[in-house]
Amino acid sequence: MTATKIAIIGVGKIARDQHVPALADDARFDLAATVSSSGGLVGIENFGSIAALLAARPDIPALSLCMPPVPRFAAAQAAISAGRHVMLEKPPGASVAEVLRLRTMADAAGVTLFATWHSRYATGVAAARAWLAQNPPRRVRIDWKEDVRKWHPGQGWIWEPGGLGVFDPGINALSILTEILPTPVHLTAATLSFPENRATPIAAELAFTGADSLTVTADFDWRHGRKELWQIEVETNAGILCLSNGGATLTIDGRDQVVTGPGEYPALYDRFAGLLESDASDVDAEPLIHVADAFMLGRRVVVDPFPD
Repeated sequence: MTATKIAIIGVGKIARDQHVPALADDARFDLAATVSSSGGLVGIENFGSIAALLAARPDIPALSLCMPPVPRFAAAQAAISAGRHVMLEKPPGASVAEVLRLRTMADAAGVTLFATWHSRYATGVAAARAWLAQNPPRRVRIDWKEDVRKWHPGQGWIWEPGGLGVFDPGINALSILTEILPTPVHLTAATLSFPENRATPIAAELAFTGADSLTVTADFDWRHGRKELWQIEVETNAGILCLSNGGATLTIDGRDQVVTGPGEYPALYDRFAGLLESDASDVDAEPLIHVADAFMLGRRVVVDPFPD
């Protein structure tokens, strides 16, 4: 089997820590080029712009876009227009409209578009979804808290419009929530805490409702200690299900469940390979819609400035 040549667009921390190792371990892909202003990767051809890559390397049919959300639409649009398949790091765009337009463009061009949600591939998520399909949830409590200085050091774009602020990690929780619930929910209220000197929130409290009186509450905070709290607790008539460690650990009534999987990013590229093979796309904007609703319905609270 001939490996599919792929290029990474945006060689930052997440690309180096996750995308590059996942590609190195997947024989179906050949990392053939990068686009990076920082110089890219040792031994891999690097370009200064996506336009230069598209012009010079027509032999690369697939691109993995790992840049921040705001410039991602233009890059994806250029790639799709050039007939290339595109994988989008989460969130898939800076707005819902961008994502939906890219989906329409990809369909018209006959190329694959994969809007990824890596947390959905955490090892406990599939088992949690299967269990909840048999045991409908009554209440859900989400706590998604971390230290922004640890996970986003010096990344000023997260505080600018389109950067999402605390929803950058919080959307991971929402992507798991929308994956494991057997029925959809919608946002009913939100309180968003904006530092006095920032354009995006540092914390958020959300409330959702769904069928059969299902309620969901979520607490996102970037001012947490160095030990992350990434947890979703679901109350059902059959017991309490808990996903912790970002979805990697699953317990039911406090008892550990045996869950296995290749890891989030290897699973993403496995999914991308399958989509390419079947000439299909996978574009789910629901987690981003919940974030957009939070900005539309949210009550804004100004809190102390957050220094760099």
